[in-house]
Amino acid sequence: MEQTAVDWAKVALNLAMFFGLALAAMGSAFGLSRAVAAAMEAMARQPEAAPKIQGAMMLGCAFIEALTIYVFVTVILYGFGIVKF
Repeated sequence: MEQTAVDWAKVALNLAMFFGLALAAMGSAFGLSRAVAAAMEAMARQPEAAPKIQGAMMLGCAFIEALTIYVFVTVILYGFGIVKF
């Protein structure tokens, strides 16, 4: 009976990690879309500042993507049992 409880706990933990990955992906997509939309609007208002705005936008997008990749790697490490609690 205890073995079943341990198995259900592992299943629940894996589901929580994959839901966390899904939330991170959705949050990343939302953040990227807002950043790009704001940058495009700023470039439309001030075309002479476009290179600076574009550089800042790309740096911000890289940070947003890095957070998503960290979550993905963490879920993969726990999912394959490389890292355990």
